[in-house]
Amino acid sequence: MAVATRIYTRGGDAGETGLWGGARVAKSDLRVATYGEVDELSAAIGVALAAGAPADIAATLTGVQRLLFDLGAELATPAGTTPPAQVSAADVDRLEQAIDEAEAELPTLEAFIVPGGTPLAAGLHLARTVCRRAERSAVALRCAEPHTSPVVVALLNRLSDLLFVLARRANLRAGAGDVLTKP
Repeated sequence: MAVATRIYTRGGDAGETGLWGGARVAKSDLRVATYGEVDELSAAIGVALAAGAPADIAATLTGVQRLLFDLGAELATPAGTTPPAQVSAADVDRLEQAIDEAEAELPTLEAFIVPGGTPLAAGLHLARTVCRRAERSAVALRCAEPHTSPVVVALLNRLSDLLFVLARRANLRAGAGDVLTKP
């Protein structure tokens, strides 16, 4: 665990930041942008949680935030350096299990959903869109740096699906139901 004696270091004042292992890169580097979007995703999930969530949804989302720290650590590690944490296919499997569990409670989806409903659901829909942006950046990073694990992209893809079904579940449980488009 990192311990900071003060929050500012002045190390980034010239527009560079440090990766795991000590390498310095521009703050505009695709790797930095990608893990920054993963950090933004975790913050968006935190905002959704602040709206209030049933215990099972809160536990799932808190676990996701912890998983995103591991993902961020992996993304902050350049090729040739061992990351302090990594995501795995087992993590993707756990997300799929959570999706299946949430979907079992939901009615069949027969139209597109308009993001909204309860504050929790709206927050989860926002987190889902941040997740999709992080996924697009991860795809770009994987194209630019092929050693990037394909699990990173799969995890973000599955996570956006989980956030979608959890938003639907939050609306259903609150009696709000889905906000549907009209054909």
